[in-house]
Amino acid sequence: MGKRRSRGQSQLLSTMTKKQKKHLRDFGEEHPFYDRVSKKEAKPQICQLSESSDTSQSESESESEQEHISGYHRLLATLKNVSEDEDEEEDEEEEEDVSAASDEDGDEDVSVEEETAESAETQDHHMSLADDPKENDEEEPPDASQKSPEEFTDVKHESLFSLETNFLEEDSGGTSSQRTSQDPFQQHVNKELKEKEIQAAASNSPTTQQLKWPILGQLVFSSKFQKMETFKPPKDIDLQSLHLQKPLESTWKKTNSQFLSGSQKSSSSFTPLQKELFLIMNSYRDLFYPERTALKNGEEIRHVYCLHVINHVLKANAQVLANNSRHRTQKLGVGEDDDFRDQGLTRPKVLIVVPFREAALRVVQLFISLLEGDSKKKIIVSNKKRFRGEYGFSPEERPPNLKRPEDYEAVFMGNIDDHFRIGVAILQRSIRLYAPFYSSDILIASPLGLRTIIGGEGEKKRDFDFLSSVELLIIDQADVYLMQNWEHVLHLMNHMNLLPLDSHGVDFSRVRMWSLNNWSKYYRQTLLFGALQDAQINSVFSKYCVNAQGQVAVRNVPVTGSISHVLVQLPHVFQRMEAQDLASVIDARFHFFINKILPQYRDAVMSHTLIYVPSYFDFVRLRNYFKKEELNFTHICEYTQKSGVSRARHFFLQGEKQFLLLTERFHFYKRYTIKGIRNLIFYELPTYPHFYSEICNMLKATRRGEEATWTCTVLYSKYDAQRLAAVVGVERAAQMLRSPKNVHLFVTGEK
Repeated sequence: MGKRRSRGQSQLLSTMTKKQKKHLRDFGEEHPFYDRVSKKEAKPQICQLSESSDTSQSESESESEQEHISGYHRLLATLKNVSEDEDEEEDEEEEEDVSAASDEDGDEDVSVEEETAESAETQDHHMSLADDPKENDEEEPPDASQKSPEEFTDVKHESLFSLETNFLEEDSGGTSSQRTSQDPFQQHVNKELKEKEIQAAASNSPTTQQLKWPILGQLVFSSKFQKMETFKPPKDIDLQSLHLQKPLESTWKKTNSQFLSGSQKSSSSFTPLQKELFLIMNSYRDLFYPERTALKNGEEIRHVYCLHVINHVLKANAQVLANNSRHRTQKLGVGEDDDFRDQGLTRPKVLIVVPFREAALRVVQLFISLLEGDSKKKIIVSNKKRFRGEYGFSPEERPPNLKRPEDYEAVFMGNIDDHFRIGVAILQRSIRLYAPFYSSDILIASPLGLRTIIGGEGEKKRDFDFLSSVELLIIDQADVYLMQNWEHVLHLMNHMNLLPLDSHGVDFSRVRMWSLNNWSKYYRQTLLFGALQDAQINSVFSKYCVNAQGQVAVRNVPVTGSISHVLVQLPHVFQRMEAQDLASVIDARFHFFINKILPQYRDAVMSHTLIYVPSYFDFVRLRNYFKKEELNFTHICEYTQKSGVSRARHFFLQGEKQFLLLTERFHFYKRYTIKGIRNLIFYELPTYPHFYSEICNMLKATRRGEEATWTCTVLYSKYDAQRLAAVVGVERAAQMLRSPKNVHLFVTGEK
């Protein structure tokens, strides 16, 4: 409680504006512009001065001045104690105005520090895990209504996690590994490229070579630089040969034990798949693995790339801390500055892009396990309670009696919010969550979360300097971003490794030369994981991955195809359309559909026709055409409200609507079973191959006795070779693309 104010002070404060109060608090006096002048004219008085008037007057003036100053100080102290609430209310009003404006614009226009720093005052009281982890875990998460609008900067832990003011611990064991010439990390960051090589790589076409590995299968090694080396995996792997940083050699085996069988636990710490993946990761080549599925090997792959991330960050930070110690103990001579170049233009080294908060939660939990292991000494994790509250998931939030396919359950498990970003700082055996981006080593974010920070052309509040020195980029579950917004991924890649617009307090004498030369993209390793071969994902890997170490892509071809999983007896008619080039495919498909396919289904006999449309833009075009032609149809897309979905399904089942337009994104997010289908049209081959068999098997929900009238028509072109091979198999797809026939018939479910 503040001191009780006098009535005169209260009246004075009540008449002052907020600007006047601020000036009084900062300078101890009111601004001269606001001096109070009495409206009454003072009558002149004639005073008789005594001989000692000079001294007495000076003494009285000094006394009155002291009283005047002391009065202001009392008033100032009162202002500081009492007006804090008013200032906070003013700041909250300003924050609400900014957030309201950003909501109207549709983007969250906040800076990096503003996003990662939400509550400074609340964190001081509730998030002191670094001082006492056990006590912090028992506290309740802070109430959102009590959060301060000030930035969350985590001042208490800033010096603890600062690379500039810390030094390498003696028991960290980093120096011996750092100075080993065979360490892949040292070989990668110390590799010196020449100007001629950079210019040649920009114009040269990549040289490729194919190899077959036991588990990964067919690999394509490629590089735009002259020297391209390939290798095969050894039968046995020694952990010491991998140059893992302490304590990863001891913690990895325990963390990864859930994937190891009895014989593997004694012989190796990796599964066969993990072993081959980590060998490529540890060579610092770019990697594209399109066979990562949430149901089968998703967690297995997440474990191994988290090991690579922690290994990279620990080595990079150990090098900086070791050089700090050297810089402190020895005097630099002329020309020795280059020995201490160990950093980028900004601190963030790793960017992990994941689609949902649940994936970010699992990544952070793996980081903690890899640093902690089974040791009795627990590591310090700052703001752990807040992180669990914001990224965790309560089972009660899940709708009851929700039955979906197994792959759906695996993808949409836990917290599926897709707008998030968080900075993580790691220093030896401590982890700092919610670190400001420019004080973080690892950034974990979704494409949408990054898009709202990066902004667009013309936006005032945008920031992408934190991407300037990213050395390791991991894009996990890339196929999910096709269902979210692929433009966000392209926008991110266009802003990777650009020169920063601000220095951000960097010591340029410690920055590596290739980073100063704006060659960071040639040293950035990109790991791309997805569940399918797609042209858009392939384009990102071939266009934006220019690592000087080379690229490795897994290129296995499907043998059978998802059509083999169709259980109903159904004739599949594949009709090929011709297009001059890739840009004209969209228009060619639309005109082929309305001129050749749709007239066959206009008859009332061909009722209950479902049209599956993968692209939302094609869906809008067809919907507008159907409205223009006044066709009897209904539609369901990802933006349709629940009541509209129920009505459309009911009308289609009862035959009141002849056509039903269905988008692929709706099927991806909902997986509803559409009943009443008799005729099926795939306007384009689905993105996910197993969606083809799922949609076809929906015909089982139709009344029996109508099997003889069922039809299925599929449109494709020569530019759909990958999707076609995933549906019918690579051999059939090759025959269909080479054949002069434009129509091919397959029948499934024959007895």
